Amino acid sequence: MKLFFRILGNLVWWLFGGLEAAFGYFTGSLVLAITIIGIPVALQTFKIGLLCLWPFGAEVRSTQSPMGCIRIPLNLLWLIFGGLWSCLMHLLFGTLLFITIIGIPFGKQHFKMAGLSLAPFGKEVELHF
Repeated sequence: MKLFFRILGNLVWWLFGGLEAAFGYFTGSLVLAITIIGIPVALQTFKIGLLCLWPFGAEVRSTQSPMGCIRIPLNLLWLIFGGLWSCLMHLLFGTLLFITIIGIPFGKQHFKMAGLSLAPFGKEVELHF
């Protein structure tokens, strides 16, 4: 039964803009990957795109990656050059969706994406189908 609601939630999410947002993140990731220096950032935008593609049933966790302390300056650069705007956009949409009772589950997904888009380095997205 849980799987049914996950699939239904994701289908409704796709219909009302989730598919377009994921496509935008994937396109941005592809453009960033063209440059050699943009590959680490492209991986992070791809990660957010995956979460945007399948938010119901996805989990964001901190990782114990070998990046060490380099993720702090990378997250700061990310925040300055677009992460803040992405986070604010997801916070705005999440707040607007919380106005209606039906929109609350979708608002929660936007808040999950806001947290990831604020500091994606050192986090991973695990999709549960």
